[in-house]
Amino acid sequence: MQVESANARSFENDFHATISKISVNAHTMYTARTFAFGNMDGISAKQLDIHIKLYEGYVKHVNLIEEIIAAYGKTTDEGGKYSLAEVKRRLGFEFNGMRMHEHYFAQWEGTPAPIEGAVAEALSAQYGSMDAWMAEFKAVGMMRGIGWAMLSYDPLDKRFFNHFVADHELGQLNSTVTVLALDMWEHAYMVDYTPAEKAQYIEAFFKNLNGKIVEARLP
Repeated sequence: MQVESANARSFENDFHATISKISVNAHTMYTARTFAFGNMDGISAKQLDIHIKLYEGYVKHVNLIEEIIAAYGKTTDEGGKYSLAEVKRRLGFEFNGMRMHEHYFAQWEGTPAPIEGAVAEALSAQYGSMDAWMAEFKAVGMMRGIGWAMLSYDPLDKRFFNHFVADHELGQLNSTVTVLALDMWEHAYMVDYTPAEKAQYIEAFFKNLNGKIVEARLP
């Protein structure tokens, strides 16, 4: 299970007093989504509960960063500008962490079903077959390191990419659409599987996947 970083905790502790005293401009406040899971095969209720709570932490820290940005956006001193710059840099980690988990959990809503239709046809055309695409995607998931295995679609060149995103922001492909997101941080499976059993977790992920939701993401 992921532990909140010292930086994330310091945002809340160090800036709360300042934020409460400064009149801030209106900014977006995000609300954690809820997800309607069915009977999961190979993913326990305890694993889901722990993972959802972690996702809610990302939503909380996106809102906190928005407040800090609104507050420090008015500052003219060098210390405040430095603080603003560091918080701006942090936004990509927290915001992508929020959004990618929403992609991830939504894929398990409804009835499990294979990926079919236009997505399957396009993947088969590009990779030679669905089996060939699946083998490459799973290989991305088995790569060493914490992060995400992603299937993204480039609407400009009309092609797919199987790629790895380290943390939540390193390796994102600009202008592409997220089609499939597989969380490979250890917190995503450590209740049910050991690191040596990652392949079993990936199989469980696909066993519960609702391909209809994946198909609807193709623009």
